[in-house]
Amino acid sequence: MILSSFKKYTQAMFIDVIIPTFNRSSLLNRSIESVLNQSYQHFNVIVVDDASTDGTSLMMSQYSEQPKIRYLIKENGGVSSARNLGIKNARSEWICFLDSDDEWLPHKLQTQINYAHDNPQQSFIHSNEMWFRNGVRINAKKKFDKSSQDLFKRSLETCLISPSTVMMKKSLLERYGSFDESFTVCEDYDLWLKILAHQEVGFIDQYLVKKYGGHEDQLSTKYPAMDFWRIRSMVNLLKNDSLSEDKKKWIHEEIDKKAPILLKGLLKHENQQGHKELTELLEFRFWR
Repeated sequence: MILSSFKKYTQAMFIDVIIPTFNRSSLLNRSIESVLNQSYQHFNVIVVDDASTDGTSLMMSQYSEQPKIRYLIKENGGVSSARNLGIKNARSEWICFLDSDDEWLPHKLQTQINYAHDNPQQSFIHSNEMWFRNGVRINAKKKFDKSSQDLFKRSLETCLISPSTVMMKKSLLERYGSFDESFTVCEDYDLWLKILAHQEVGFIDQYLVKKYGGHEDQLSTKYPAMDFWRIRSMVNLLKNDSLSEDKKKWIHEEIDKKAPILLKGLLKHENQQGHKELTELLEFRFWR
């Protein structure tokens, strides 16, 4: 469905935009400017600095007189704790996230606002994104199709929703919880699954975000065994959530695919501690 980027509504919706950052002073400016240059201007920006040591605070000083921007500095605790601090400081009904290495297209907010007005039943809206690796645009594989068809089931394999594309009601976070700060990676995968287990989400099949990859500090590069965290998330969902039988079946099937490969890889790399932790995590599956 193609939405007009120029459609306007008389009743303005205010947005809090949360940008977590850590040692990305060379990229953060691009992200902030992509928000300030939005065609829709009813927003505040909350930049949460997770104890950067690269001069981020000096770079942010150029925005000290910008009334739309609030800059928070916290002790280092990871991206989940940074996003969660932003959420605690948000005052609007709607929240957007933007990773500090990504960039919004100028009509991103207006397009999602239009969709929200036309679909008032939706509390969570995401979109397509352009992918760039080392400065070159690449095409996403078919398995990364973000459309709403069987989204929960397909999201068990890998995270299909990019935080930088999300606009959601803060009330959803109050209902399902914020980002799990015990997760080193896959914290977005974990939260989206909790929401997708019970909520239909809105999808805009337009490119509203430029997502950049290939730089050395990406968590997906630093932590190759990401399926450990995905399995942990699925097991937690089985423990703590009231799920339909179909959803339970899909989760068990996905764990059955991931676990043997991951266990073999951990042994191959002589990661005895990781193997022990995963084995203990999988013991819950004998309770089904």
